[in-house]
Amino acid sequence: MTRESMEFDVVIVGAGPAGLSAAIRLRQLAGEQEREVSVCVVEKGSEVGAHILSGAVLEPRALNELIPDWKDKGAPLTTPVDADRFLFLTEKKSLRLPTPPQMNNHGNFVISLGALCRWLAEQAEELGAEIYPGFAASEVLYHDDGRVKGIATGDMGRGPDGEPTDRFEPGMELHAKFTLFAEGCRGSLSKQVIEQFDLRANADPQIYGIGIKELWEVKPDKHSPGSVTHTIGWPADAKTYAGSFIYHLDNNQVAVGYIVGLDYQNPYLSPFDEMQRFKTHPAVRTTFEGGRRIAYGARALSEGGLQSIPKPDFPGGALIGDSAGFMNVAKIKGTHTSMKSAMVTAETVFEALGSDSDLSALPGALEASWLWAELKKVRNIRPAFRWNLWGGLAYSALDTFLLFGRAPWTLHHHEDHTQLKKAADCAKIDYPKPDGVLTFDKLSSVYLANVSHEENQPCHLTLRDASVPVAVNLTDYDGPEARFCPAQVYEFVEQDDEMHLQINAANCVHCKTCDIKDPTQNIDWVTPEGGSGPNYPNM
Repeated sequence: MTRESMEFDVVIVGAGPAGLSAAIRLRQLAGEQEREVSVCVVEKGSEVGAHILSGAVLEPRALNELIPDWKDKGAPLTTPVDADRFLFLTEKKSLRLPTPPQMNNHGNFVISLGALCRWLAEQAEELGAEIYPGFAASEVLYHDDGRVKGIATGDMGRGPDGEPTDRFEPGMELHAKFTLFAEGCRGSLSKQVIEQFDLRANADPQIYGIGIKELWEVKPDKHSPGSVTHTIGWPADAKTYAGSFIYHLDNNQVAVGYIVGLDYQNPYLSPFDEMQRFKTHPAVRTTFEGGRRIAYGARALSEGGLQSIPKPDFPGGALIGDSAGFMNVAKIKGTHTSMKSAMVTAETVFEALGSDSDLSALPGALEASWLWAELKKVRNIRPAFRWNLWGGLAYSALDTFLLFGRAPWTLHHHEDHTQLKKAADCAKIDYPKPDGVLTFDKLSSVYLANVSHEENQPCHLTLRDASVPVAVNLTDYDGPEARFCPAQVYEFVEQDDEMHLQINAANCVHCKTCDIKDPTQNIDWVTPEGGSGPNYPNM
């Protein structure tokens, strides 16, 4: 098969905050120094922002540096934070705790990250970057000497058997001097590049959480624009790293979400159902009673911090944003850090293009930036929660108030999928049935994610061994994929007196949890046809 190709100086995979910030910074530098640098951004979502999901409270530090006049340019930052609450929940009660300094949101904004990305895309295009939504990067291309040459977008119009149908269109090759992977958490090509160049040789494994989010339209008397609430405690037990957020935007809209660390141990735990149960707490439900749920989504997030960041550069490119794990978990924020990583990388790439050199200066440039100092200061907070909730809180207080983030040691991580215990060693969790008013089932939630997949295409959730789900996962762990997936993609069904794993790929919201938490690492998430997946309007 012959594929057409296009040549660019820089190809960026992913039009999230990192990818767009890199494109903007490259084009800014090109304009300042009167050099031509061609920049192409490909985005697998149907439009920029379609796959973007975050809380989100934005710390504008990186944006202030990237586009100082963002307010005059109409950036969608219209709701400044005016109140912070941090609550500890028991099943029926709530206790207000002092807000940790890392979670002080003075000067920050409650935003829709999707709306911010659409605005960033406009700024990038005005500067001359080319952005192509609806094109999924499905393959890394290499030169004969092993350097990354670029990417190929996925073919369109292949049937479930992989053979071309009457709507077949081959993908296109995009060649570049440098390719930047900004796919977000657990990017499918980023995962390949990390393995290809052994970028984790001197880093901890990455660990993850899954965030389940809903957007509600609430009654005006229950709406407080700029109000930010975080909770810990119930419904999670003390062994499970979990917590919530409730953010009041404008227009009577409230974002509510629940995050569960994917190092949880009980295979009966369902992050989706934990989120639904959380909303029934007396301190929470009153906000949403009488309101209307208008959107739903889920996404994995990187929680490993500084010690889990791989070597960012490789021959022919770099990892930026959450593809590398630049998230400040203690702040529950990753947008400003992802943007800064992209800006530093863009500046390094620009210098390399002008001097015909490589990106070996990138690690040093990142370590010299405020990004590295910020992540270094909080590096031990997330891993401390291996000692359960109380141990984690106690250590966090010690690290923050006595050591000021300058402990002479670094705590380390274990891979999430290794932490799951056998079902026989765990207690089942009895989740209440949804009431359809405050709590909901998975399928009605997926409907609100506006998920769309061409049914007649190869399954993008591939199994390395088709016998493992029943022989191992169902037998030893009671089929945890049916619970850790927030979109009812995986179901165990009986056919001819035998159990089989049924994969409902059309439901997938591209959260990547299955790729992370599967105890046998048998599930490999690959990109479906471009434009597939959720279509988040304002998440």
